[in-house]
Amino acid sequence: QVQLVESGGGLVQAGGSLRLSCTASGSIFRINGMGWYRQPLGKERELVASTPTRYADSVQGRFTIFRDIAKNTVYLQMNSLKPEDTAVYYCNAYIIDGRHFNGYDYWGQGTQVTVSS
Repeated sequence: QVQLVESGGGLVQAGGSLRLSCTASGSIFRINGMGWYRQPLGKERELVASTPTRYADSVQGRFTIFRDIAKNTVYLQMNSLKPEDTAVYYCNAYIIDGRHFNGYDYWGQGTQVTVSS
């Protein structure tokens, strides 16, 4: 069974930094792509960043996504955080499992990021 486990959320002041991490575990044949989405309270989930590298306009130049392929891990380095970055952040990955070789979209459980002004 494939799982995505996130860590690194928390409370930070505006202008501060946080790093999120997400590790995929289980029977994995291949990971085709990993990324981060976020969902502010009362709003729809939106793409933040993904690999191959793509960023939402609102985070371009402040956030960096990078992967450690050997560890099946994706990171989101968030700098110059703003109150409007406050949201639950979700890890996403398209993974081909190693048992049946089927591809699925997997999601993490979400981690809260709160930026105070």
